[in-house]
Amino acid sequence: KQHHPSVLADATQQWIKLILGYARHRRLWTLRVEDAESKDGPWNEVFWNPRIKRQMPQQYLEYIIKTMVSEGSAFWEPPRQTRSVIVCWLKVDAWAETLYDWVLSTGQLNTILTYYEIQNPETVEGPMSDMPLPLLLKTIQVLAKSGKAQQIEGDAADGAEGGGGVRFFRAVAK
Repeated sequence: KQHHPSVLADATQQWIKLILGYARHRRLWTLRVEDAESKDGPWNEVFWNPRIKRQMPQQYLEYIIKTMVSEGSAFWEPPRQTRSVIVCWLKVDAWAETLYDWVLSTGQLNTILTYYEIQNPETVEGPMSDMPLPLLLKTIQVLAKSGKAQQIEGDAADGAEGGGGVRFFRAVAK
């Protein structure tokens, strides 16, 4: 961790850019403070360099994660803790646009889709494939606020995630 504030801010932004790019490339959704010390986890290529025997200190990764949350490129999951986040390599508003474009391109307007169907499309892998439910719900909430979607509450009898669904509507011109 850098001591000079401007160097620290610049280095932190470079790390955030690297983390978001890597997450997007590998489709990684979750980042934990403990990933800094994991030599065999999904983030090991980013946080561990065996050639020079250096790794990201957990304290600095914790600082980076807090910065990501404050900038909207991550959010705490589960809520009310500060060790694990869902990484948003796209901002939630951009995910909402991406989801809506997918709905239009696949002819899903006025169709009820379960969260599971959005996360696990049967035919072609979609942009929301394997997206964590909390991020999908935030994305759908953005569309619901703009009148492009309506959440439909459901219950998963077996306790499985994604017991609800959503209906998408044509955007209303203002």
